[in-house]
Amino acid sequence: MAAVQRLLRASASGGAAAAAAAARRRMSTAVAPEQTPAAAAFPFAAAAGRARRRVAEERNVQWVFLGCPGVGKGTYASRLSRLLGVPHIATGDLVRDELASSGPLSVQLAEIVNQGKLVSDEIIINLLSKRLKKGEEQGESGFILDGFPRTVKQAEILDGVTDIDMVVNLKLREDVLVEKCLGRRICGQCGKNFNLACIDVKGENGLPPIYMAPLLPPNNCMSKLITRADDTEEVVRNRLQIYNDMSQPVEGFYRQQGKLLEFDLPGGIPESWPKLLHVLNLEDQEEMKLATA
Repeated sequence: MAAVQRLLRASASGGAAAAAAAARRRMSTAVAPEQTPAAAAFPFAAAAGRARRRVAEERNVQWVFLGCPGVGKGTYASRLSRLLGVPHIATGDLVRDELASSGPLSVQLAEIVNQGKLVSDEIIINLLSKRLKKGEEQGESGFILDGFPRTVKQAEILDGVTDIDMVVNLKLREDVLVEKCLGRRICGQCGKNFNLACIDVKGENGLPPIYMAPLLPPNNCMSKLITRADDTEEVVRNRLQIYNDMSQPVEGFYRQQGKLLEFDLPGGIPESWPKLLHVLNLEDQEEMKLATA
């Protein structure tokens, strides 16, 4: 816990870069406090709690990525997971895997997703429980959570069973988000994601211009592109409204802890990735990886 306390002090006194640098270093865990009532009430507390109770054992970063649906949490979390050597755990992927499995939750989840509603705490925690247990059995160290927690209740449960070092909140203006979501496509054969939208928004009313080039598929995927059932303008705007209503308390929860890092995306990946690395104080690590590739 001492390492986490140092992180919080760094966040309060030295800004986001200092907090990120402190979180990035591998840390040793101390004996965990007694399990909280909230943690004990949910199944994933057992798996995550065991990971927390490891004594004097090094671990990697434990970060959370927040942001509206379609903002790019998965893209940036996945890139960082490869850079830092930690698993990227996306609750959206957990839901899609369950949908594809024809398991007991698949029909219920299909109805929820197609209506643009958010999946309940109980279902998400159930899915995350299985993923954490699998990671523990495989000896994983650290993680980047993508899409969880969505509510203060979830954040409190997560706090009760593991230490979150930092929470990165990706932000993008709503008109751009809607256009970006409506351009999403998936190859029905290989499963890769693409985006046909070419976003070129001029700066006005104090807002900066934003350019995002399309992510076009290769020729062999072009005829196999499909649109997600929930990527209609009505569903997208409804999903964004629900998220905005729910996200403010979660952001406040982590802001009060001194762990929230807010990052406004200046454009697509070429514009945003170097600036995100700079804010996270990870430029040196990226250069080292490129040099040894």
